[in-house]
Amino acid sequence: MHDRNSRHSRVPLPGVSLTTSVAPAPPAERAAAVAGPAAALAPGGGLRRRIILRLLSLLALYLLWEITARVMRNPTFIPSPAAVWHQLITTSTVHDGVRGYSGHLLIEHLGVSLRRILIGSAIGVAGGLILGVLMGTIGWLRVVTEPVVTFIRALPPLAYFSLFIIWFGIDETPKLWLLSIAALPPVAVATAAAVQGAPTGLVEAARALGAGRWQTIRDVVLPAGLPEIFTGIRLAVGVAYSSVVAAETINGVPGIGGMVRDAQRYSQTDVVVLGLFAIGLSGLLIDALLRITENRLIPWRGRS
Repeated sequence: MHDRNSRHSRVPLPGVSLTTSVAPAPPAERAAAVAGPAAALAPGGGLRRRIILRLLSLLALYLLWEITARVMRNPTFIPSPAAVWHQLITTSTVHDGVRGYSGHLLIEHLGVSLRRILIGSAIGVAGGLILGVLMGTIGWLRVVTEPVVTFIRALPPLAYFSLFIIWFGIDETPKLWLLSIAALPPVAVATAAAVQGAPTGLVEAARALGAGRWQTIRDVVLPAGLPEIFTGIRLAVGVAYSSVVAAETINGVPGIGGMVRDAQRYSQTDVVVLGLFAIGLSGLLIDALLRITENRLIPWRGRS
């Protein structure tokens, strides 16, 4: 006795007649099959829905900011969006013979800070890569240096920036030292973990083919650990970027952190908010560029 919705298929054999029944697929499975792979590749309802949600969230934040500023009626405490926009125009142009803020345009302040971050991050990343490889390959060196790296990572930037001021003065040198040391620990820790976690099978195969220790690290261990190392680099750049305001508290003009610090002294809250927006948006742009670079250099990441 078969269900009336069942599909029958008869397989003719010599002297034998067989009947097989195939039950129809459940409605959920049929819907998934009809939707196809496109639905699986659209988390959260697809790209359009995510864009709409983000725009709506930004609009809600803007309305909340505008309403709060109107209710408070205290521009020193919460400046209005219009006041921040006015400062964006003022600091980006020349008005009545005054060029931007403290004699420098907003883009120039931001450019100087980005240059400092680039140099400091490059030094910190290079040092972190070298130290991480040594920590991951030499056991006694890891025992000695790991507590030091952890200690430095736990310190806030201002804790040792004062010491750099005493040692190197108030020019560019202490700022670059601060950003370099802030960027070094994340890369060192990530690289050491990547080196230690390299696939044993690949390492043994390389050594069986005659590769030396450092050749194995260069050709096998580091390429295998690139995803984890690049995550450390992204964290290092983020730490350096967040430390730039501390680095520019002393003689930081031109510089976006110095501009924020100077505006804070004179209670120019709209300029402070503008500087925070400049730091945050440029940080998002830098992180997006790092993500693109990561996808180009490590196309196999996330694939089994």
